[in-house]
Amino acid sequence: MDSIQLKQLLSKMTRDEKIGQMVQLAGEFYKKEDSENTGPMHEMNMTPEKMATIGSVLGVSGADTLITIQKEHLAKSRLGIPLLFMADVIHGYRTIFPVPLGMASTWDPDLIEESATIAAKEAAVSGLHVTFSPMVDLVRDARWGRVMESTGEDPYLNQLYARAFVRGYQGKDLAMDKLRVAACIKHFAGYGAPIAGREYNTVELSKRTLKEMYLPAYQAGIEEGSKLVMTSFNSLDGVPATANKPLMRDVLRKELGFEGVLISDWASVGEMIPHGIAENLKEAGGLAITAGVDIEMMTGAYLNHLNELIDEGEIGEELINEAVWRILTLKNDLGLFESPYRGANSAAEKTTVFSQEHRAKARGIAEESIVLLKNKDQTLPLNIHQKVALIVPEGQAKDVLGAWSWKGQQSESVSLYEGLLQHISKEAIVLKTIDCSIKETPKDWLTDLNDVDVIIAAFGESSYMSGEGASRSNIKLPSEQIQLIKNLRTLNKPIILTLVNGRPLDLTDSVDEVASIIETWFPGTEAGSAVANVLYGKKNPSGKLTMSFPKAVGQVPLYYNQDNTGRPLTAFNQEDKYLSRYLDVDNSPLFPFGYGLSYTRFDYSPMQISVTKSAKSQDDEVKLALTIKNSGELAGAEVVQLYSRDKVGKVVRPIKELKRFKKIFLEPGESMDVAFSLKKEDFKYIHQDLTVSVESGEFDLMVGSNSEDVEIKTVYLNFD
Repeated sequence: MDSIQLKQLLSKMTRDEKIGQMVQLAGEFYKKEDSENTGPMHEMNMTPEKMATIGSVLGVSGADTLITIQKEHLAKSRLGIPLLFMADVIHGYRTIFPVPLGMASTWDPDLIEESATIAAKEAAVSGLHVTFSPMVDLVRDARWGRVMESTGEDPYLNQLYARAFVRGYQGKDLAMDKLRVAACIKHFAGYGAPIAGREYNTVELSKRTLKEMYLPAYQAGIEEGSKLVMTSFNSLDGVPATANKPLMRDVLRKELGFEGVLISDWASVGEMIPHGIAENLKEAGGLAITAGVDIEMMTGAYLNHLNELIDEGEIGEELINEAVWRILTLKNDLGLFESPYRGANSAAEKTTVFSQEHRAKARGIAEESIVLLKNKDQTLPLNIHQKVALIVPEGQAKDVLGAWSWKGQQSESVSLYEGLLQHISKEAIVLKTIDCSIKETPKDWLTDLNDVDVIIAAFGESSYMSGEGASRSNIKLPSEQIQLIKNLRTLNKPIILTLVNGRPLDLTDSVDEVASIIETWFPGTEAGSAVANVLYGKKNPSGKLTMSFPKAVGQVPLYYNQDNTGRPLTAFNQEDKYLSRYLDVDNSPLFPFGYGLSYTRFDYSPMQISVTKSAKSQDDEVKLALTIKNSGELAGAEVVQLYSRDKVGKVVRPIKELKRFKKIFLEPGESMDVAFSLKKEDFKYIHQDLTVSVESGEFDLMVGSNSEDVEIKTVYLNFD
């Protein structure tokens, strides 16, 4: 449709039809076997007449199923307005990639885009139109379970990944490319900063911190063209986001320029009542529509009360019209009026979903996401002549997909045992499982392990222990796993701790007990194949952390780009008590942001810095150059990282900020020249009055393999 036809359609709609477009129902409403709905569904007060006006459905998939639902809906819809089908396709549809925190560890936005392209293709042929992804929330507190769905603690990296996800999902033209889906940036805003890391908790952020650290990733996703934004559950500045008019209409719409559809998270409109800012659903619905929420997910406030609010003069009908216009525009952008079944194709679904091609890509990305945290005495890589013991928690051998793998099947995933069998025979593996209810290690276990050469302890979290609703005050390994590592240590065999988890962990109880540690996150469908390839050196690990690992949970929230204080702890005042420090642990992380080892060695030459005037202005431009050499015996990839520090600003500045990075691949003995360029724009920051600028002065420039292991040089830059 062109815009004139779309406006004509809007003008033909009754108020009830408009309101129906603003309502999203769960798939249960469309299951014929469900004759009764309970709980929230019952409260929706649904009738056949209202069902005919509904605008979107979530949480149902399958080409034949969605074609049937759409066909039946169009037969009942007076104006033939098609449904939107939405779902949580977070890190893959059926072919599951590593959790986003794991994919972020690749430091490769192109791989992120590829994963999103594949996820979109599988979702689209299965009938879906919208994915509730990417989650671009900046995160600093590993206690929060949902860090697994984020890409980490750095605003610059998060911007790059937000853009990559949106490009992958949406492509260049949604109407023409039926194998893409619309992206939904979430959760707006500040959801990743709950007090005490507790899910759904209050968020306290200054406007300057929100703008400088948290908003950039949303801005990037919006600039890349994300069609939807989802509101967050938390309150910000004392008001739940879904009712926060200044946040949604001033910041999101005006400041960030978002013109697409704003959708609530599940039942967040109704949650205004326990939040204590609305007495009932009617009042909550009025607050949400006034704030600018276009689609309400699963509480019935819009469906049952918007008419009443308009009749009573509490809200104007123009609020309904603007919301419905955006919804119709989204449907038009997807080409649904001309092609209501869009990419849904049951024949293509059978060949596309979970294809060998997609699984191979998932395996490759999982390999790139793995981070080598420790490798004492070059225990890794293993050789095929070693006999290994593999120890896994009972029932978790295939629990490698993570908590947000909606259509992924654990039974289809590759376990680590199956991955090892791709390299060695069954006779070379002693497989043991942990009964997590037993604290004592069975003595016959230790006897059985006497003749092995190396022990692989595949420990970490179950999928239940991270993700939404999975905040933890204790982020250590489970106690029985810690104790078992200590017991295994008595055998004097090298122990390789192979972590499966969705958050940074406190590993202080185990780090000195083991020879090697590899962080695999929840690696996805091809977990075992990817991890085994790294263990046996078929793939040299190159992943780097995008969240810091603490030495104690008392350090969190912990992040590399912290502000300096008036009493900083330095290398020269370690004995002074009256500093910004702890008495029982030092300030530094166990493993810092950007950290990750390799089976080879990369040598950095001293960096060379030159400062020249920009071609378009008198502002200084700084260029850095250095040479990286692979001095080891294996080919490998290195992520060269550039940080800066503004030494004197109008507000306190972070001690370092990631500005650029380059991921390079080198053969043994090969060298490569790496160059970076920074201009005035790269040094600008948010002032107390929320203006953006930068002053001339001294800046520290830092280059290295992680945020702590860097060479530092100071330059004076003129930005007058």
